[in-house]
Amino acid sequence: MESNKKYWKGLEELNQTPAFVEGSKGEFAESIPVEDVLNEAGLSTKTPRRDFLKALGFGLGAVTLAACNRTPIHKAVPYVIKPEEITPGIPNFYASSFNGQSVIVRTREGRPISLEANPNAVGLNQGTDASTTASILDLYDMSKLQAPQIGGKDVSWAQMDKAVIDALNKAQAAGKQITIVSDSVNSPSTLAAIAALAAKYPATNHVQVDAVSYSGILEANRASFGKAVIPSYHFDKAQVVVSVAADFLGSWLAGEEHTQDYIKNRDHKSLKGGKMSRHIQFESGLSMTGSNADVRAAIKPSEEGAVLIALYNAVTGSSVAGGTTNAKATKILKLAAAELVNARGAAVVVSGSNDINTQVLVNAINSALGAYGSIIDLDNFSKQHQGSDAAFQTFLTAAKAGQVGVAFFLNSNPVYSYYKTDDVKAALAKIDYSVSFSDRADETASELKAIAPNCTFLEAWGDSSAKEGLFTIIQPTINPVFNTRQAEQSLLIWAGVNKNIHDFVKETWEANILAGTGKTWKDVLQQGFVFKGSTTGSAYTANADVNAAATAITNDSKRVAGGVELKLYESTSIRDGRYANNAYLQELPDPVSKVTWDNYAAINPVDAEELGVKETGKVTVEANGYKVDLPVVLQPGQAKGTVSVAVGYGRTKVGKAGNDVGVNAYPFASLVNGTIQFTAKATVSKASGIYELAQTQTHHTIEGRNIVRETSFAKYLKDPNSESGRFSDTHQTYDLWNKFEQPGHRWVMAIDLNACTGCGSCIVACNVENNIPVVGRDEVRRRREMHWLRIDRYYTLNNGEASLTKEKEIAKADGLDYEDVTVVHQPMLCQHCEHAPCETVCPVLATVHSSEGLNHMAYNRCFGTRYCANNCPYKVRRFNWFNYWNDSRFDNYLNNEFTQLVLNPDVTTRSRGVMEKCSMCIQRIQAGKLHAKMENRKVKDGDIKMACQAACSANAIIFGDANDPESEVSKALRNERVYYVLEEINVQPNIGYMTKVRNTFEA
Repeated sequence: MESNKKYWKGLEELNQTPAFVEGSKGEFAESIPVEDVLNEAGLSTKTPRRDFLKALGFGLGAVTLAACNRTPIHKAVPYVIKPEEITPGIPNFYASSFNGQSVIVRTREGRPISLEANPNAVGLNQGTDASTTASILDLYDMSKLQAPQIGGKDVSWAQMDKAVIDALNKAQAAGKQITIVSDSVNSPSTLAAIAALAAKYPATNHVQVDAVSYSGILEANRASFGKAVIPSYHFDKAQVVVSVAADFLGSWLAGEEHTQDYIKNRDHKSLKGGKMSRHIQFESGLSMTGSNADVRAAIKPSEEGAVLIALYNAVTGSSVAGGTTNAKATKILKLAAAELVNARGAAVVVSGSNDINTQVLVNAINSALGAYGSIIDLDNFSKQHQGSDAAFQTFLTAAKAGQVGVAFFLNSNPVYSYYKTDDVKAALAKIDYSVSFSDRADETASELKAIAPNCTFLEAWGDSSAKEGLFTIIQPTINPVFNTRQAEQSLLIWAGVNKNIHDFVKETWEANILAGTGKTWKDVLQQGFVFKGSTTGSAYTANADVNAAATAITNDSKRVAGGVELKLYESTSIRDGRYANNAYLQELPDPVSKVTWDNYAAINPVDAEELGVKETGKVTVEANGYKVDLPVVLQPGQAKGTVSVAVGYGRTKVGKAGNDVGVNAYPFASLVNGTIQFTAKATVSKASGIYELAQTQTHHTIEGRNIVRETSFAKYLKDPNSESGRFSDTHQTYDLWNKFEQPGHRWVMAIDLNACTGCGSCIVACNVENNIPVVGRDEVRRRREMHWLRIDRYYTLNNGEASLTKEKEIAKADGLDYEDVTVVHQPMLCQHCEHAPCETVCPVLATVHSSEGLNHMAYNRCFGTRYCANNCPYKVRRFNWFNYWNDSRFDNYLNNEFTQLVLNPDVTTRSRGVMEKCSMCIQRIQAGKLHAKMENRKVKDGDIKMACQAACSANAIIFGDANDPESEVSKALRNERVYYVLEEINVQPNIGYMTKVRNTFEA
C-alpha cells in the first residue's frame, strides 16, 4: 500500500532548485580527474599508447594509477618474551567505564581499538552514544601534551610536584583558599583524593560547574522537595510524555539511558501488544527528540514558560495568569493536557529550561500528575550533573579579590565555555598559582601557571557512580602513552599520601562499596560494575508557590520576547565542546540538519526569504553584546522569528581536527537569577559573502521513490498491515537469476523505523569497526563522505495537499507552513540483495554473492569503474577518491603511524580507486563461527552482533540467521509491519524495515 505523503530530504529536493536538479543528473558529483592522476604519474593524456600501457599495466584504469603509490614496508617484530595474556590475532576484552556507563574495551596486541556497552550490565545500559563509541580515538590524539609543563616548558614530574607543594604550603600559610574547579564529579575515588588534599590543606574547597548547566533543576528540587538532585527519569513507565524544549533523547541529561527506556513503549514488541506511548513536543528548533515526537508544536523560547503555565492550568483546573496565547500551541496543549490527566500516574512533563522558576512549575505539574515515585525518581537520583552556577560565581568573586592562593582545574575549561571570558581571565590573573589537569594546552590551561596532564580513561584506574547505587570501575587497557599522570595520583602525592592509584582505588572500593555485596575486587574487574539495587522511588509532593513562579516566568519572558529570539543548544555529538578534536564526531552528520564540521544559524525558510538569505548565505547574529557571522541553514520545523545555534564549536586550542571549526556561541548566554540561560533577544541580518556547509542531507538521494512507509497508531490498530503491504502480494514478479539453496546460514537484518531515533551512534561504531576514513569538510562538500551506513532523514509537511504534483508544489511552496513538519529517520546501508544489480555489472567480479546471502567485495580485484555504484538503487556504495588514511591533504590528525594504531587489524584499509560498502561486519561473523567451532557447537542466535547493532541504544537494528526460525531477526521479519525498500524492482534485499508508526491525535 503506497502512502499518499510526499517525503523529501531537504528544501532543495522539495523545491527542485537548479543546483539540486543539475547535481542529480549524474550519479557522481565530479568526474574522475584523469589529467591530475596522470600528471602525478609523470604522464599526460598525450602520452603514446605503448608508454601508457607500460605505466599502467594490463587491465588497470586511470584511477588505479593513483593507488600505485609505494606502500611502506612495516616489518613485524616478534615478541622476545610474549606476554601471557596476549595471543596475536585474538582480542582481549577489559571492563571499564565512560561517562558512568559500564563498557567493554577490545584490545589487539596490547592496543585498544574499540568499545561497546558491557553485555553483563543487562538492564542497566544498552548500546552507546556516538561520543562513547568515538572516545577510542582520543587515546591516539597527537594534540595531547607529552609531559607536564610549567610556564609553557616541559618539566619533570618531580619539578612539578615541588612547585605545586610549595604553592599549597604558601597559600595555607597566607590563609588563602585552595580551590578545585571541576565539572560534575561522581567518582568515589576522585572525591576521596580531593578529600585527602583537603585533609592536608583545610582551606581546600571543591567547586563543580558544568558548561551546559542544570543548576535550575537542582535548585528547583531543593526548593520543592528539599533535595538538590537531578532525578532519574523512567520513560519506560510513561504512557504520555510532554516535553517543552527538552532534547531528552539527545543531549538533555542521560539521553542514551532515556532512549532505551523510551523505545520500550514504542518498538515492535510494544506495538505487537497493542501499546504505544504518546509523545508531544513543544520547542523552537527542531531537535532530535522533536523529530521523533508524535505531535510537535513550534514555539518561541519566550513562550516556553507560558506553555507550561497553560499546561498547569489545564491539568489542575487553576487559573494562574500568564498562559500562552499561541493559537497552534493552545490547540495541541489542550489535547495534551487531557492525555496527561487520563494517564495520571503514567504521565510526565519535562522541560529543558535552566530557569529555577520554570522547573518549580514543572515540579508542580508532575506532582499533580502523580509522576514522582513511578516515572520521576528522586531517591535513585542521577549524579551526572551536579554543577552549581552560583558556586562558580562565588569562586570568581573570591579570585578577583585575591582570596584564592591556588586553583586547580579538572575537566573544566571556563575561558572557553563561560559566557564572559574576560571575567574568567581577570580572576585567573589574581590567583597566585594555578594548575590545569587538561591533557592539552587548551583555552584555560594555556592561561595558567602549570599543566599536569591527565591520562585518558583507557590509561587510568578509577571509577564512577553515575546513579545512586550504581558503581562502575575504570581499569587501564594500556600503559600511559605519554609522560602523563592521573589527576587523582597527583592529588594524592600533593596531599602526602604515599599510595599508588591502583591501591587507592582498590581500598576505596573495599572499604566503601563492596561491603555487604559479597563481591571481591577481582569480581569487579571481571564484571565491571556493582549495582546495589534501587529502592522503590518515593512519591513526593512539590512544595511550590506556583503563582510566584508564574509571575517570575512571565517577567523573564520579556527579556527574550520581541524581534528575533535566540536559542542555544548542545550538539548531540560535539556536546559542550569537549569532543571538538574527535574527527569521527566532527564528520558525523547532525541528526536533523545533516551538517558536519560546523555550527550554523538555523532559521525558518520564511524568515530566510524575508532576509534575502539562501542556503549558502551567511547571517550576522547579535545578542547580549556579542556579534558573529554564521552560515545559515534553512531548517524546516524551526519556529518563525527564532534562530538556533549550537554551543561546543569555535575552539581555538583543542587540536588539529577541532581548531577554528565553527564559532563560539557561549558568549550569547547570560546569567539570570543565579543560573546560566541559553536564550536571548537577538538581531539577525544578512551578512556578506557565501559559505558552503558540508551538509549531507541530499547526498545519495533516491529521487522520490517509495522509500518510507508510515502510518498512525489508530490505523495500525485497525489494520496492522496498514501502509506496509508487500509489493509481491499484489504483483507478479519475474526472475532473471537461477534459484540456489542456502542450507547453512542466511544472514539478514531487520530495522525498526519506530525505534530508530536518528542519533548516529551506529555510524560511528561502523567507522571504528571497519576502518572507515574521515575525509574532512571539503570532501564532504563534494559528496565524498565514506560512511558505509547513513541515516536518511525525511521530512513531510502536515498541512496542505500531500499528493501535489511537483509543479503545483513548487508554485505553492511560498504558502507552505514550514513549522509544521514530521520527520522519519531511516538507516540505509548495503541491502545485500539476493539479486544484486551491482554484481552483474562488475567487469572483474570484484563484488560477488556468498552462499550465506552476503554481498562481498574483493578489494584487490576492484579497479574503480564505479559501475556498481551506478547500478545500485540504494546508493550505498562509496568510492575512494584518495588514500584518506595516508594523504596529508586530509590530515585531521589521523594520518600518522601513532593515530593509526586505532585501526582494526581484522579489516583491511582500502586504497584509492577502490569501491567499498557495508560488509555486514564479515569479520565478526567469521569470528563468531570460529568461536562456536572451538566450543564444538553450532552458532547460537546472539553470538554475532554487528557493530551498528551493538551501538544502538534503541535496539532498532536486529541481525541474525534467517534459517533459524526462532532467531530474533526471523521473528522480527515476520512482523506485519515489515516491508522491503524498492522490492518492486525485485533485487530481493536481505534487510527488512518496519513501518514507522506515529501516535497522533487522530481519531
